[in-house]
Amino acid sequence: MPHLDLDHFHTYDELTTYLHEVVAQYPRLARLESMGRTREGRELWVMTLTNLDTGPDLEKPGYWIDANIHAGEVTGGATALYTIDHLTRGYGQDPQATRVLDRLAVYVAPRLSPDGSEAYLTTPRLLRSNTTPYPHAEERDGLTPEDIDGNGLILEMRVPDPKGAWKISDRDPRLMRPREPFDLEGTFYHRYIEGRLRGYNGYTVTDAPPRYGLDLNRNFPQGWAPESQQRGAGTFPLSEPETRAVADFLKAHPNVNGVQSYHTFSGVILRPSSSQPDDALPTHDLNVFKRIGQRGTDVTGYPHTSVFHGFRYDPKTVLSGGFFDWLYDGLGIFAFANELWDVVSEAGVKSRDFIGWFREHPEEDDLKILAFNDAHGLGGFHDWTPFDHPELGRVEIGGWDTKRFWQNAPAAFLPDIARKHTLFTLDHAETSPRLHVRTLEAARLASGADEDGLFRISAVVENLGYLPTYTSAKARERGVVPPIRVTLELPDGATLESGELARDVGHLEGRSGGALLFAGAGGSTNQETLVQWVVRAPLGKDVSVKAVSTRAGVARATIRLA
Repeated sequence: MPHLDLDHFHTYDELTTYLHEVVAQYPRLARLESMGRTREGRELWVMTLTNLDTGPDLEKPGYWIDANIHAGEVTGGATALYTIDHLTRGYGQDPQATRVLDRLAVYVAPRLSPDGSEAYLTTPRLLRSNTTPYPHAEERDGLTPEDIDGNGLILEMRVPDPKGAWKISDRDPRLMRPREPFDLEGTFYHRYIEGRLRGYNGYTVTDAPPRYGLDLNRNFPQGWAPESQQRGAGTFPLSEPETRAVADFLKAHPNVNGVQSYHTFSGVILRPSSSQPDDALPTHDLNVFKRIGQRGTDVTGYPHTSVFHGFRYDPKTVLSGGFFDWLYDGLGIFAFANELWDVVSEAGVKSRDFIGWFREHPEEDDLKILAFNDAHGLGGFHDWTPFDHPELGRVEIGGWDTKRFWQNAPAAFLPDIARKHTLFTLDHAETSPRLHVRTLEAARLASGADEDGLFRISAVVENLGYLPTYTSAKARERGVVPPIRVTLELPDGATLESGELARDVGHLEGRSGGALLFAGAGGSTNQETLVQWVVRAPLGKDVSVKAVSTRAGVARATIRLA
């Protein structure tokens, strides 16, 4: 029986071993494949989860889960593994896990940047996505992050300087506080990331361009902009093997209606758009995003917002080339990105501007975070320790442990985070459209003793899901989802007298478009359609109907002619 241990973050080999163990234990529920390889040769694993006894994955509505598109956000990878564990171990025991695997196909890519995550987990390095040198092939002059004191961590350096913008807090000497405009007397400091200075002139400290600055979440086609306009964008859309593999997989799996991407940190559920306000979205889609987002808030406790309205790094700019913007605006898929773990709110700081808080916040917030760290023994803060820096001379190294305190959840908090977000993700998955043949009837039009009969075949095809069979108004606008196709399958010796053996019947709405405040204020649902044929066929033979929807699955029914 595979055992998922959440007391640490899995290396690539540990993750690979666990995934293979799951497949060996649950061969009718789980299939593992690689959708490509990284530049360092690691497989980009995708786990397909569905009950094969109820049909293959491509004949069911699909849902995609990914994590670690950003190398250091390994809490997301742990949550993706938890989802795999929850569904496989819960099948036949947990009603929702059983329902999901019977009706849906869930695709889980627990580590989209395995090269970067491996470096993050096994070295002190901090990096954004993969290990490709970018934006420059060679190292450039300036301050480069490095563990210069050899303790296995990259922390901060503080250096006394009368021009410094920081001072030591009067309330706790571990804390650094911004220097006020009227602070004229005292000891002041510069704060830098721990590292070495390449090409130092003895006076000016500048940051070197990041050695591994590529951001896979800025490398997708929607709104892509070059490095001069969007940091981390890559040389062209889908230039990286990781992003190209994701795009190719989704092209080969057009049944996907929804996506959850796990990130860290901030404790918020994000949705499109990154570049447009809410009123630019179709009304139906905005309502769906808000309803699903509210479900996420109810289950996880995290607020929900669009990136444009609540998570822009600079209020005067927008993000380009993001994954979920491409998913929604290009493919019409309802996509969310959950920013897991939030030390700020865990410490008792509530209702803040998620990005603005890092620019400015009251000292009381820092004191709460320190107290939270101390009370739980998390080791998130390291005392300032003198060190002789090769270029800067006497400095002090210490401060916050970004990796293990801010960016990722400590082990004690991880199971609860993973459980709550898995449950929300499965709720989202279950909003998918779901095709069903409600009735299949054969009415004999001419009676007699002949072995053949003339029959009117009537099939009612319906959508049992919350979403329409085209998923979203944006998908319909883009024309990316083909109409439902209904096919009549006749036995040997039968002939079609009227109708077409295969015909397109358009799309069917879901419940998402039919909720009205007052009963009787319109009642059209368009959730079902009637399809009819006239056939001449031998008595006692079977006639079958097959309805195919790219995103709502395949439905079949059979009737015997009597």
